Amino acid sequence: MKTKLFLSIAASLVIFACGKKEDESTAKVNKAAPAAAKQKIIGMSQCNLGEPWRVQMNEDIRLAAAKRPELKIIFKDAQNDSLKQVAQIEEFISAGVDAIIVSPKEAAPLTPVIKTAFEKGIPVIVLDRRVNGDKYTCFIGADNKKIGKAAGEWIVKKLGGKGNIIELKGLMTSTPGQDRHSGFRAGIKGSDLEIIFEADMKWLEPQARKEMESALARFKDINLVYAHNDPGAHGAYLAAKAAGREKEMLFVGIDGLPQEGRMYVKQGVLAASFEYPTGGKEAVDTVVDIFGGKKPEKEITLKSHVFTKENIDKGGEWL
Repeated sequence: MKTKLFLSIAASLVIFACGKKEDESTAKVNKAAPAAAKQKIIGMSQCNLGEPWRVQMNEDIRLAAAKRPELKIIFKDAQNDSLKQVAQIEEFISAGVDAIIVSPKEAAPLTPVIKTAFEKGIPVIVLDRRVNGDKYTCFIGADNKKIGKAAGEWIVKKLGGKGNIIELKGLMTSTPGQDRHSGFRAGIKGSDLEIIFEADMKWLEPQARKEMESALARFKDINLVYAHNDPGAHGAYLAAKAAGREKEMLFVGIDGLPQEGRMYVKQGVLAASFEYPTGGKEAVDTVVDIFGGKKPEKEITLKSHVFTKENIDKGGEWL
């Protein structure tokens, strides 16, 4: 009888001990759960990583997010394919991310899917290139028309209001390409500058070099090349150098990255580089504000510098 009583008590103690361990284990999981729940997932879709400026944008986003352990960024590269980028945004929506940052390849194809995300209550930060309409949370970018116009006015002054110009345009189905073109034309309006050759080099240096080779074959008198980005201006310079004509003309670009446009200005390759900030840090800051309950501005316009041989060592000059 005593033996049965002892075994019964022992069994009860074992059950109690196991229950206690389960309670302690559950408590540990529950304590860890709130910390894991605090991490916010942000989907970032970059239209391509073939441009150094876009690589820098991703890096700026990464560095800004690294300072905030509550954030996790999922980066995707659309590889210059609008359909692929649409699929990426759809994937983010299906995954239930907490926010989306997107730098669109083209406005029209990305507009519907960004609208879908926005209407589902997902904050959407549009970087650099606009989409159609206003179905997004916030647009962040510099004023491309202002930059293009400033470049045009600078060129008019530099050339004394006359000369033959080549314009190597960015992707003209993208809003920056359109704005840098129209702004530039507004900047040179009323002068005697003549656009003798223009081509869409799609933001790519090899394509710019190819187009410049065509221009060099057709025209003997070229005073300046205006490219919508610094890789385009550098590609034009390389083509002119290969033809032994680089000293006959000036080269002007847009982006102003330290390791690219500004370096080219210091080397004397470019006469000027107009800054176009990536907005990566500002995008992360805006998302953090949204998570904190703040309503962001619909548009955030970033300020820009112009870098020339005369001001590069002083940090450039504000537009």
